[in-house]
Amino acid sequence: MEHTFQYAWIIPFVPFPVTMLIGFGLLLIPTTTKNIRRMWAFSSVLMLSIAMAFSVNLSIQQINGNFIHQYLWSWTINNDFSLEFGHLIDPLTSIMSILITTVGIVVLIYSDNYMSHDQGYLRFFAYLSFFNASMLGLVTSSNLIQIYIFWELVGMCSYLLIGFWFTRPIAASACQKAFVTNRIGDFGLLLGILGLYWITDSLEFRDLFEIANNLVHNNQVNSLFAILCASFLFVGAIAKSAQFPLHIWLPDAMEGPTPISALIHAATMVAAGIFLVARLLPLFIVVPYIMNLISLIGVITVLLGATLALAQRDIKRSLAYSTMSQLGYIMLALGIGSYRAALFHLITHAYSKALLFLGSGSIIHSMEPIVGYSPEKSQNMVLMGGLTKYVPITRITFLLGTLSLCGIPPLACFWSKDEILNDSWSYSSTFAIIASFTAGLTAFYMFRMYLLTFDGHLRIYFQNYSSAKNSSCYSISLWGKETSKVINRNLLLSKANNNNKVSFFSKDTYQIDDNVRNGIRDFSTYFRNKYIYTYPHESDNTMLFPLLVLVLFTLFVGSIGIHFDPGIIDFDILSKWLTPSIQFFHPNSNDSSDWYDFLKNAVFSVSIAFFGLFIAFILYGSAYSSFQNFGLINSFVKKNSKGIIFDRIKNVIYNWSYNRGYIEISYTRIFTLGIRRLAEVIHFFDRHIIDGIINGVGLAGFFMGEGVKYMGGGRVSSYLFLYLSYVSIFFFLFLFLKF
Repeated sequence: MEHTFQYAWIIPFVPFPVTMLIGFGLLLIPTTTKNIRRMWAFSSVLMLSIAMAFSVNLSIQQINGNFIHQYLWSWTINNDFSLEFGHLIDPLTSIMSILITTVGIVVLIYSDNYMSHDQGYLRFFAYLSFFNASMLGLVTSSNLIQIYIFWELVGMCSYLLIGFWFTRPIAASACQKAFVTNRIGDFGLLLGILGLYWITDSLEFRDLFEIANNLVHNNQVNSLFAILCASFLFVGAIAKSAQFPLHIWLPDAMEGPTPISALIHAATMVAAGIFLVARLLPLFIVVPYIMNLISLIGVITVLLGATLALAQRDIKRSLAYSTMSQLGYIMLALGIGSYRAALFHLITHAYSKALLFLGSGSIIHSMEPIVGYSPEKSQNMVLMGGLTKYVPITRITFLLGTLSLCGIPPLACFWSKDEILNDSWSYSSTFAIIASFTAGLTAFYMFRMYLLTFDGHLRIYFQNYSSAKNSSCYSISLWGKETSKVINRNLLLSKANNNNKVSFFSKDTYQIDDNVRNGIRDFSTYFRNKYIYTYPHESDNTMLFPLLVLVLFTLFVGSIGIHFDPGIIDFDILSKWLTPSIQFFHPNSNDSSDWYDFLKNAVFSVSIAFFGLFIAFILYGSAYSSFQNFGLINSFVKKNSKGIIFDRIKNVIYNWSYNRGYIEISYTRIFTLGIRRLAEVIHFFDRHIIDGIINGVGLAGFFMGEGVKYMGGGRVSSYLFLYLSYVSIFFFLFLFLKF
């Protein structure tokens, strides 16, 4: 067994040869390489499958043996400095390796069909293999400097993948935004690594934790400096895992291909920040106030991500904000010391969110024949609806992923989210109330997404602006209000132009307007008039197979963390898996619970989820028209004082969510415009003050020379007299000052 662990270093290097071979093939023999491109896809899947088999084998051995293995070899040796590279195999490493490889395999299989018609097919698979290799290298690293190297490689791959369609200005802007935002976190991470090395004189995790613990407890290190170093490390995790306030890059990262969205937002890049916090948790526990900071950032992100997802129209952006919120749950769990619950939710969320993202890709794929290749239209949920009969398999898989993320038993996320909610009550009632309220919001916006996509009738955006200045069309409000309004052509064109703007941060705010919010038309009427009969279609088997595999994970992966008193049910594989790591921490949750406590907590959390589902169904379900006919809703929102207040609150919530909480607008005014104004002030000071002084001295010398030139008469005796006079004056002044 020990011999097997020594060769765990090959896990991150298994996918790497595919990247090298594809790259050299495209440079040296591009025609032959492109002709056998499907072979490269098969090779990518095969290599990552080998890494997965190796990871599963190591995990099984670890569960049975309950030990941590570390293997090191020297890379750089100096008199007082030695840098060692190696691999660390512990429960956290094995969990992350299995997540990366399993999700990576299904994404590769899915991408073979999804990207089959793209000219960058081989480049895409080269990036994917390099990305997987970098992530595997990150999670198996044994020290901070090794983590930082692979951390940067992961960031580079994400930059390449988000901007894969770099000819589109929006995609190019999105990858630049992700790169610059993560630069902030990476710089903070580097400062934290350097500060810790200065304190502890070590970069290895075991030595680092032991030395830091002794220094802090014996007051041998400045507490403020220790807090500063730990905070810098946490800044790196904030940026990579899209936590507030460095979350702004995540929704725009949706401009990359949908398989990349699944890979980045499920178990890989965004999980890297979570992994870093989990890896350094023994250090954060002993440093004062850092755990409070982690939990505070987590709970803010939980609520912010959920509120920003409420009114999004783009299906992938809505899922991106959902990812942000769910990662906030995991960060909250780590901040309150609930290590087991955090890793449990990391596992369940990874598979459920990968299922949802790949399902959204199947939906987008089915809409493209209707609206053409236009992400603004094919990803717009307002233009969908009624897809149930066209994509039944995608609909079932998407529904299961939705219910899982909503926390509906017995699906995967129910078990992990419920555990986080229970542990948060024992830590802070305020945090618990926010987390529980957000669970209801999660159920609301996820079921809203499902209903807008699959319920009702198929809708399409009304684009025929040239037919008439004002045209009547069928309209459905994002808040469930069906009307038949007159759409103003100029307003529609203005809104269309605004949506096409490309900027690093959002510069404009959009107010709710019933006239222009959703100018849509019944699908069948529009195409019947145009004599076109194109309907959505189900995806190919190559895309459906990964969805069905992820459905199995979504249904059954939650069972690994079910834990009750021995003798009743003992499926708690996760606790056995985490035994070597849990000894470092003190989780607030108990190792076991009885049926009464479980049912009491479950009824509360499930009730909140069902309430959110019910509100979403009332506002967006096809049964809304029947409620409206009976006057159950109109009587509530009629234009009296209460109805006006309700309508204003609704508009405020919508504007807050649709404008991304006005955060990017604030960043634009504070940072972008502020830096520009500061640059203008500095430019004015440099040009008119600094250059003015220098130019003034030159001009003064020029004019003095010109003036002196006319004072001379050409007599040497006069010059000598003046010279001696000046020398005498300075000599007498010197004597006077000296004595």
